[in-house]
Amino acid sequence: MIVTQTAEERAATRATILDETLFKQVITRERKRTERSGMAMVLLLIGLPQRSGKQGAADGTFVANALSTVTSDLDILGWCEPSRVIGLIVSEIDPADLTGTCDRLENTVRSAVALQGDEALAQQFSIRLLVYPEPTTSNEKQMSPMDPLLYPELSANRPSIQNVHILKRGMDVVFSALLLILLLPVFALISVLVKLSSPGPVFFTQMRVGHLMKPFMMYKFRTMYATADHQVHHDYVSWFITASDQAQLQQKPAVFKLTNDTRITLIGRFLRRTSLDELPQLWNVLMSDMSLVGPRPPLPYELQQYKPWHRGRVLEAKPGMTGLWQVVGRSRTTFDEMVRLDLRYARTMSLWADIKILVATPAAMITGKGAC
Repeated sequence: MIVTQTAEERAATRATILDETLFKQVITRERKRTERSGMAMVLLLIGLPQRSGKQGAADGTFVANALSTVTSDLDILGWCEPSRVIGLIVSEIDPADLTGTCDRLENTVRSAVALQGDEALAQQFSIRLLVYPEPTTSNEKQMSPMDPLLYPELSANRPSIQNVHILKRGMDVVFSALLLILLLPVFALISVLVKLSSPGPVFFTQMRVGHLMKPFMMYKFRTMYATADHQVHHDYVSWFITASDQAQLQQKPAVFKLTNDTRITLIGRFLRRTSLDELPQLWNVLMSDMSLVGPRPPLPYELQQYKPWHRGRVLEAKPGMTGLWQVVGRSRTTFDEMVRLDLRYARTMSLWADIKILVATPAAMITGKGAC
């Protein structure tokens, strides 16, 4: 919340600037707090002029002291990059007023620095605004990766996960390349069957949302008629996501499946039941869009239905061909339960866990348990 101080208060104010490590911890804490409160937050990033040594630090102190004259005790200042970028967290914002708040923030910051007597500096620094929850879109052309500055705890450079990611990627490359070669006869057979089943292409391509909300094109064998209306799936996904609360209120298990789908071809039903339609995703694994094991990648329009905490499933792990949900619950769980399984996998990720899931996957494919 932006406030205005008297001249006496401004003269006595000295800003407290958190160091980079502590400030990034606060970003994570405040982001999670918004998920509980339902309010929004803004992270304002002030890029200082490229000046060396003491002058850069002096610019930062000047800007921070100027900001302290127009910010409240709830707003938090800190270094995103020492002597280069100052961050200001403004929380408890009404989501309906985000645009207006952002406009006011930028104008207030420049005015505050100018009023402190350095109009030149007020014109030289850059301002960037990040909001959380981030706006989502179902328009595939407007999809963009999330900004890592809002998720400092997900840095891939953390020693605790760096080795796991290296080993996991190595296993992905070796096994996906090997399977693509060994399964060429199976690919050829399925391609012929798909082509004979109905007019249309052999492969079905679809934009999906990957790790850190990066969009990518996912490949599958086509299982539907080429003229199929995809609005049916859109409606089903919306129901599946929002039905979790209803299932919890009923306190009884439910099976979440899109059954008797007339859009699916005869061979398509078999491919879906056995998950053989997923085999082309081995190419996505080889290209690093996906992993062998991980959460299933959502469609862009699914994100519009997500609660903020649901996004963790696409932020904390690379999407996979199979995963904990596929071998444990699949369509026999609610959406919230599926997300919790995905988060459990991401937060306890290990090479041994991946191996156990991969070993359990063939049984799920053969039985078709929960497949849809």
